[in-house]
Amino acid sequence: MRTPTPMIVGIVLGPCGLVLNLTSTLAPTWRYVSNIPDKAFDMIQHQGIWDICDESQSRGATQCGIQDNLQYFSQQPVQVAKGLMPSSLAVTVLGLVVASLGVRCWQEIPHYLLAGLSGLVLFISGLLSLIAVSWYNYELYNLPFPPGSNVEVGYCLVLGYLGSCLEIIGGSSLMLSFAHCYKERKRKKAASNMNYSYPPSSQQGSTTVAAISPTTDNRDFHLRYGTPTPRSYTNSLDVLEGESTTHCSRFPCDSDL
Repeated sequence: MRTPTPMIVGIVLGPCGLVLNLTSTLAPTWRYVSNIPDKAFDMIQHQGIWDICDESQSRGATQCGIQDNLQYFSQQPVQVAKGLMPSSLAVTVLGLVVASLGVRCWQEIPHYLLAGLSGLVLFISGLLSLIAVSWYNYELYNLPFPPGSNVEVGYCLVLGYLGSCLEIIGGSSLMLSFAHCYKERKRKKAASNMNYSYPPSSQQGSTTVAAISPTTDNRDFHLRYGTPTPRSYTNSLDVLEGESTTHCSRFPCDSDL
């Protein structure tokens, strides 16, 4: 069976979002701080959620582990990002594991319920990272920085936005599998109701006898229970009449055919 397109979209966008969010979490470039007083004019400071690095553009050297003198890491948006970004990565990995079990893996037919649950997990992971990135971006210029310096958005925020959106889109695509689960359940319910609508076993036995000898009673049975009458029984004449006494007929009867 060919894998449904929504599942392919979800299983492709999920790992892409994981890679982008992982880079955004580990890289120390959530914002740039330039023109810092008492430092070289070409010095740019990279501030992330785990580390602060100074980069000299003229020498091309980067020094990390800079001391936080302005209590940057103690700010609430940074603390929230430290908690939500790793949580989002862990939830994304869990969602991808469930998706690999539901989409295909060891079976020919996808498990639509597992695929839908994996989409829900990926959607939640995308929301977690999106909250962290959006909050930091909103408070970007309110976080402490040296007076007189310039603050710019770092590439980690861009990667975080892209990764979060990819996970949300991929999760939403996988959650479309819930619709297939609903259709399957509805079809099974209709089939079970159809089985209960058949006549009792005693009447089914008479049905078998009537099917062997197509008489008027058989036609009455089909009319009574609303089942379609076979074409061979629609003839008002009894095609078997006289067959028991006449054996030298030149033309074969319908029953012989």
